[in-house]
Amino acid sequence: MTITPDTKNWTWVLERACPECGFDASIVPLNELPQDIRENVIAWGPVLERDDVRDRPDDSTWSALEYAAHVRDVFRIFGVRLARIVGEDDPLFENWDQDATAVAERYGEQDPATVGRELSIAGEALAAAFEAVPAGDIGRTGRRSDGAVFTVETLGRYLIHDPVHHLWDVSHGSEREAAV
Repeated sequence: MTITPDTKNWTWVLERACPECGFDASIVPLNELPQDIRENVIAWGPVLERDDVRDRPDDSTWSALEYAAHVRDVFRIFGVRLARIVGEDDPLFENWDQDATAVAERYGEQDPATVGRELSIAGEALAAAFEAVPAGDIGRTGRRSDGAVFTVETLGRYLIHDPVHHLWDVSHGSEREAAV
């Protein structure tokens, strides 16, 4: 069962709260980002232990396992992007098709415990990388192929919405099912 790819440009989360999950990435201070990442990683532990971790709530929504594997890969991708911003002058980021990756890597068939360990490692590495950015490098930039420009700070704000939103996705689905 294939999920319809998400083609939204989510950069608007840098300007206002998300109307779906309620998270406001626009006000996240850079110095709080490492702790936010670490807290998010911890929150995925119980999700990956659920009996229904592999179950899709409907035909158009990833399972909790698929979301967790995606978050793991988001942490990895953004670790590379952060390193490029700090180490290069205005790098152009490689495109990443998250939906193609989910299919190619068979997210729904991965072992939840392994995904949890890998998510934890990737999240901690990313948190530490943000902590290590010298104050003078916060304004350095990198670009996506669609023209969106990110500083270290806006990259971090853009990034943190994704795992927060996906935790909301997997808990919101549980709340929706409990209400039925």
